[in-house]
Amino acid sequence: MDKRQKSILAEFFTVIAVTALAVIGLINFKDWVNRSEALQAMREASVRILEYDKENGMFPPESYVKRLRDEVQGGVRMGQLQYRGLFIGHTAEPNEILLYSEKEYKSSFLDDGYIVLFVDGTVKWMDIEQFEEMLSEQQTDFEIHMLGK
Repeated sequence: MDKRQKSILAEFFTVIAVTALAVIGLINFKDWVNRSEALQAMREASVRILEYDKENGMFPPESYVKRLRDEVQGGVRMGQLQYRGLFIGHTAEPNEILLYSEKEYKSSFLDDGYIVLFVDGTVKWMDIEQFEEMLSEQQTDFEIHMLGK
């Protein structure tokens, strides 16, 4: 192989490597945008749930909360919502988990986890281990039985 062929081959592999890195970067960027939109949608849902609570003196029914997924901007990014309002009651502690959704990523840069709405309106991302530990401390036997978990 002469010098020119080696140069062409080196350029070819450089283009392949750069393309692969760009594809990986785009996939990870897409996952990051998805998670950001899901967090923002949960914040918007939080505002509506807290407004309902303020106006009615109780958490909204599950049907109301499930509809929010379709009504808030980016709501589809939240995924499958799990609502605990029926189990925790209106006088729950501020750090009680009210609504959550598991998010799974095929990304090598973003870990799987949960988008969590707390009774006080705080929305945050939690890793799987931290979330599952907190939820297990908060769930009653009745809730676990009703959810079939």
